[in-house]
Amino acid sequence: MSQRRGIHLDQSELLCKKGCGFYGNTAQQGLCSKCWREENQREKQKQIQEDWALAEKLQREEEEAYAIRHQKTQSQPAITPFSKFEERKTKEKSSKVNTVTKFFTPSTKTSKKDAAPFDAQSSPSPSSSASRYTSLDSDHATREFIDFLKPLKSGREIFKQCRAFTESMVYKRDMGADEMSECVQDFYQNLSERLQTQFKGSSDHVESVMDEVEKYMMTRLYKEVFCPETTDDETKDLAIQKRIRDLHWVTIEMLCVPVDEEIPEVSDSVVKAITDVIEMDSKCVPKDKLACITRCSKHIFNAIKVSKKEAASADDFLPTLIYIVLKANPPRLQSNIQYINRFSNPSRLMTGEDGYYFTNLCCSVAFIEKLDGQSLNLSTEEFDLYMSGQASPHWPVSTGADGSAALSQVHKRLDLLTGLGERQERVIEKARQLESDLIDWTDEVEQKVQSVLETFPPEIEKPAATTASGTGPVASSAIDSDNVENELLPPPLEPQVFAG
Repeated sequence: MSQRRGIHLDQSELLCKKGCGFYGNTAQQGLCSKCWREENQREKQKQIQEDWALAEKLQREEEEAYAIRHQKTQSQPAITPFSKFEERKTKEKSSKVNTVTKFFTPSTKTSKKDAAPFDAQSSPSPSSSASRYTSLDSDHATREFIDFLKPLKSGREIFKQCRAFTESMVYKRDMGADEMSECVQDFYQNLSERLQTQFKGSSDHVESVMDEVEKYMMTRLYKEVFCPETTDDETKDLAIQKRIRDLHWVTIEMLCVPVDEEIPEVSDSVVKAITDVIEMDSKCVPKDKLACITRCSKHIFNAIKVSKKEAASADDFLPTLIYIVLKANPPRLQSNIQYINRFSNPSRLMTGEDGYYFTNLCCSVAFIEKLDGQSLNLSTEEFDLYMSGQASPHWPVSTGADGSAALSQVHKRLDLLTGLGERQERVIEKARQLESDLIDWTDEVEQKVQSVLETFPPEIEKPAATTASGTGPVASSAIDSDNVENELLPPPLEPQVFAG
């Protein structure tokens, strides 16, 4: 048998394909969030130009057709009812052309909102948003955000901008997910640039403020922007969930995972890693979801370190992460990945440990989607049998003509089951015998106690009588009244007093 080649991923494959040095993402065609946005903007600009060219072409054709029809109508001596109908039809077509042109013309109102997201005038009136949001006093996320901004000199202005933008996004729920992401990322970028100027390049201070901004905004917008109806995120969730269920037979040996779950500490780390990656779905803020992935990854590194008794490498980490994802089958996995990509602070995904671990998770999901027999060092026939459920790695497939190997395994397991059944029957029989012996022993003890009580009845002491005054015992004759021989005793001596 050939040696298992394992799962290897060069670290350069985690970086952006544009060579910018940041972490890329398989969900974004191997590009980092910055290059992905730039690429999307170029594509959108190209599409807008093509749409403009198409609209101008249609307008020219309609104008030419209108000019021809107008010349024909002028050449006719009289205006018939049919000519009036043609004129009215031409005007309707002309209005349609103008409508198409206006559709591709950027609106002045929209451009102002996009160019200046900090303008508070772009937000709806407070009365219109009151029904959609609870009061500031009852909103936990808002209170925390206000408390954080209080020490800042420009805290009030930052809060106004974030609140206005958040309320305006509620009315854009019908917008596509990419467009909503573009609006949020533009807001992040513009606010970050203003904070850089205000804090004079203190990146740590800027990042802390941006973290709170992200927390406030995404907590308020979570229901609007997570897995929106305009996307196919839910379909992808169901597809990856079914794929992982179909791969339930994949063993730790097939993935060459260097983890020994027989060690209690390793088993505990594996359970914690599974719990963390499942918990990701319960968080609302992208930063909190990334924190779950980071904790999961650190538990994986600890499990590998304890198993190998040495530091884990990247080649050890990725297959173990794939194994954890297969065991956990996290809920709404694709939706969570897309949500982080669209609405997380971009700087957090491009660098740092959060970005590194998130990129590895995306690579793991991509590997699971493309997993085949060659990846697990299996033949195509074996892989297809395991996927269809006709066989399992724990129940070998017969390779001989008569299936002797499989039959041998079947007979061994049947013999084992038969032996276990006989042992169980013996245990049950012994248990019943023990119960009977206990009953007999109880009856025997009760009979012996009763016999002893009958032979030696207990003496009941009578209470001592008191004197007439109630303060002392009666005379000795009363005490010895049961003694018959008392009558033969002489009377008791009485003291006598002698004079002189």
